[in-house]
Amino acid sequence: MSETHAAIHAFLAEHRTEAERFLAEIVRLPSDNPPGNCAPHARRTAELLRAMGLAVEAHPVPADLVRANGMTSCTNLVARVKFGSGRGPTIALNAHGDAVPPGAGWTADPYGAEIRDGRMYGRGVAVSKSDFATYAFALRALEAAAAHGAHLDGAVELHFTYDEEVGGAIGPPWLLRQGITRPDFAISAGFAYAITTAHNGCLHLDIEVVGRSGHAAEPAQGVDALEAATAILSDLYALRQRYANVKSKVPGIDSPTLVVGLIAGGINTNVVPDRVSFRLDRRIIPDEDPAEVETTLVREIERSGARWPGITVRVRRILLAQPLLPIPGHDKLVAAIRRHGEAIIGETLSAIGVPIYTDARHYAAAGVPTVLYGAGPRSLDEARGHRADENLKLDDLHQATEVVALAIAELLAPEIA
Repeated sequence: MSETHAAIHAFLAEHRTEAERFLAEIVRLPSDNPPGNCAPHARRTAELLRAMGLAVEAHPVPADLVRANGMTSCTNLVARVKFGSGRGPTIALNAHGDAVPPGAGWTADPYGAEIRDGRMYGRGVAVSKSDFATYAFALRALEAAAAHGAHLDGAVELHFTYDEEVGGAIGPPWLLRQGITRPDFAISAGFAYAITTAHNGCLHLDIEVVGRSGHAAEPAQGVDALEAATAILSDLYALRQRYANVKSKVPGIDSPTLVVGLIAGGINTNVVPDRVSFRLDRRIIPDEDPAEVETTLVREIERSGARWPGITVRVRRILLAQPLLPIPGHDKLVAAIRRHGEAIIGETLSAIGVPIYTDARHYAAAGVPTVLYGAGPRSLDEARGHRADENLKLDDLHQATEVVALAIAELLAPEIA
């Protein structure tokens, strides 16, 4: 074990309980999105980070942009630490502090941060408040190593953002567009047993089917929007069945998917419905062209609706998230994380894709080599991400923190490898 490795290991062992307390505190403070009133969580997180000795910049997003993205308040946090001359690479560590609402079915308080059998339970504990702790304590461990003589050169930045659950447009891409940051590499929130190098994109569409109201006693006087919407939905579900025949070449990713997640419409029980709207989620595998996916799907919806006289179909894009694909330079991140991860965890760390979409795509789109790696199990299912009883095995938190710290140390001082 090198002196740098020993210093990092010793710091993290000494501060293990402190890392868990930090995570518990940010889990106990709700940051559900929607409704997306996340500035209070950012404010408290900044206080906790400053109490650790980190200089934290708070970057409130303008209110008009916040509202346009369906949120109430949003503040992005950036903490920067320079090592040596600072001429080495700048590495960004990004995790999001917003979380989906808890829903029903919990056996623990979703904001209680209860620890049971070595696991912490709470909304956002795995996705992805855990990596607020992973990255903050990895950075502090690097500071401790530098204080003990480790020759590191470059910079590390924490990027803690709050809009991932509604698309991520005012998180990392806003920081990049504003010139607040320009990292050379980025590591985004992930899981400890694999390195994610690719993920799906996502298309969200709002479809409005418009007919004409009429009295239920004389339904022929109206144009039934629900009847037409039902047929359109049937066509979409038939299309979904065909997606199973389209296979991705990326390990960990299977086929495109389509889900209709919201539906509303009608006036009253005794009125022919004049309007029905629904929203769909179409996952885009890395092998597909997102623009072509959108064009084709919209055409299919409009063609289906055109079969119904008197019906108008309006399609509006809500979100088009690009897939994440490896770009030149990402191999350096993979190699460093894999080397130290396999030594600490004692298992092979595969480089895989995942079917979700994340903020990592924004860094890659800006030309920043990016992978996902952080605290967590082998899958979202095991972590119960976005489900009742979301949880995190605390050993995974501590192992991932050490892996991240050592991988960054290697990138800032290649001789460590």
